[in-house]
Amino acid sequence: MTNEELSLKTKQALAGALKHAMERKKLSKITVSELIEACDLNRKTFYYHFENIYALLKWMLEQETVEVVKNFDLIVNAEEAIRFVMDYVEQNRAMVNSALDSLRYEEIKRFFYDDLFSVLYGAIEQGEEKLHVKIDKPFKDFLAAFYTEASAGLLIEWAKNPVTQAKEMVIHNLLSIYTVSMPAVLEARGVKAQGT
Repeated sequence: MTNEELSLKTKQALAGALKHAMERKKLSKITVSELIEACDLNRKTFYYHFENIYALLKWMLEQETVEVVKNFDLIVNAEEAIRFVMDYVEQNRAMVNSALDSLRYEEIKRFFYDDLFSVLYGAIEQGEEKLHVKIDKPFKDFLAAFYTEASAGLLIEWAKNPVTQAKEMVIHNLLSIYTVSMPAVLEARGVKAQGT
């Protein structure tokens, strides 16, 4: 087994232990000691791979959701991507609630912001390509931030209180925003690319 494979296996074991612990208690109550004991590792090994438990949680979520969502074409497959994220939340409700109960709203947003921003920024770039337009970088940054703030806020609120809005309604509403407003904004603000 290569060092890279061993490192991945260690990270996956720690992520599994964290997920299992989060089914029983809040993230803030979980210790590095209990994770390394569950994996039969030492403290040094944990800190070789992760700065802290929050870094482990972020890595785990990136592996299980963000990297998958980045592979979706959000212009064409927005519904599939949104549904994937919401299904993940439903299937991991105890873990998600553990994190939500331990982190303040601003921490949660910041925790997911960079990854969600990069996914939505990629969707904007895909939209530019499909519509044969180009928008200036400051507006592209603004647009990605706008969609990120709105999406993160709505998804966090749904995860915390799923009974306030039905899953299908949230999906329908987000799809309307992505598939109707994003192309319209890109066409309105974009400059037609040469040769189109």
